[in-house]
Amino acid sequence: MVVRYQLGGQDLGGIRFAISPVNELVLSLHAWRDPGRYPLQLPWIREMRRVRDRLDADLLLALVSEQLWTPDFLTPRPWSPLTRLEDELTAIRGTPPGIVDRDLRLLYRPDAAGEAPRSEELPAPLRGPGVLDRIVAALTGYWELCFAPHWPRMRALLEGDVTFRGREIAQHGLAVMLAGLAGRVRLTGDTVEVHPRSRLEYTRPAADGLTLVPSMWTSSAATPIHPDEPPMIIYLARGLGTLWEPQPLPAPGALAGLLGAHRAGLLVQLATPASSSELAARLGVTTSAVNQHLRALRAGGLLVSARHGRAVLYRRSDLGDRLAGH
Repeated sequence: MVVRYQLGGQDLGGIRFAISPVNELVLSLHAWRDPGRYPLQLPWIREMRRVRDRLDADLLLALVSEQLWTPDFLTPRPWSPLTRLEDELTAIRGTPPGIVDRDLRLLYRPDAAGEAPRSEELPAPLRGPGVLDRIVAALTGYWELCFAPHWPRMRALLEGDVTFRGREIAQHGLAVMLAGLAGRVRLTGDTVEVHPRSRLEYTRPAADGLTLVPSMWTSSAATPIHPDEPPMIIYLARGLGTLWEPQPLPAPGALAGLLGAHRAGLLVQLATPASSSELAARLGVTTSAVNQHLRALRAGGLLVSARHGRAVLYRRSDLGDRLAGH
């Protein structure tokens, strides 16, 4: 099967890249259904399972069908590589009830040509009043526990992919770049053809542009289920195999001699805020070990901390900046 986006004339310049926190959040639910599809994500999957009893797991699992489809209204088209989760959740809260009902029922249609089931045939967590508010609340809790500590690291990988694809367009042209998206996308004349691993088939114009979204949670190239949704292709980002590899802690020799290699390395890393769990995952050590060093650095006036949601973020103080700078 094939999905075709028809570009015409100036529309070829309407292809843009964007990064979507909420798309990554929702698509990661695929790993709840079938973790074996995501061997490179096993470190994160194991951590997620440890907090699963603190989440609305029944509702979250109901948002993924056996075909690993998710509702279109939960994967809206992003407009920028700088998209914020808060803005996307606000947009989702404004989804008309008819669209919510349509997309939830389409999620559980028996096949591509069959009729969508009636609302009463949906899983119990997706029935009843206030379902949209319950979905947003469940996704917010899921983000805070499972994504927020790791999002800076994840975003860096996605931004790196966007940079690579932009360089490919400049060096080799649009057709070559598209052909490199999971091997299931190609430009034929002024039409972008996508061959997803599903029975989707439709053709629609892309006069309002086509958005390309890198993801850590797709095995090929994916498009919206409903043809009325804005043109978008979600594709597998490059470099996923390195996402959870421990990173070194480089630090200037004099600084390491003063503070010790680990604390000096953390001070260098914390030019931008990060939580202890994010640092632990990044460095391949335990959170308790990182916390011990962070407390010592903060007690010495080299770090400051602030609560962000359920996480505590650390960053260098002015004194830490001056010390790291020398």
